[in-house]
Amino acid sequence: MPCDYPAHFVFDSESDAWQITFRDFPQQQAACYKRQDVELEALESLLMAIAIEMEEGRLVPPPSKLQAGEIALHVPVLVNLKLSLHNLMVNSSTSKAVLARQMGFNSAQIDRLLDVAYASKVEALEQALFLLGYEVQTSVTMIKQSQAV
Repeated sequence: MPCDYPAHFVFDSESDAWQITFRDFPQQQAACYKRQDVELEALESLLMAIAIEMEEGRLVPPPSKLQAGEIALHVPVLVNLKLSLHNLMVNSSTSKAVLARQMGFNSAQIDRLLDVAYASKVEALEQALFLLGYEVQTSVTMIKQSQAV
């Protein structure tokens, strides 16, 4: 279930800023002035791109394979569940209203459930995915010691 999107960044001397682009979201761009802020700025921009795709009712593309010179941006588990739910709803033509009725929710609760900026309960996302015929499975993997915080 890991979801890592690639991002490319390069320093632009003309603007004196780091320019960040995303192959999976070509319309999305970001910039920052400090190299140490690139990953944070890139992740914020990526989450915005995912939110826009979802708000527009389009499928969120799966992450492309990482290429040389790119960084991998890890999508938080909660956002990954939300984008999975969104994509499954789009693919199955399940409306928010239908899902709301099945879950005993109102429309505002469903909107929050799909809002990448809202801290939904994992159990609610798990229930919604179950109603669409899917189950959530998790795993924990050890990372390299140099990556651990």
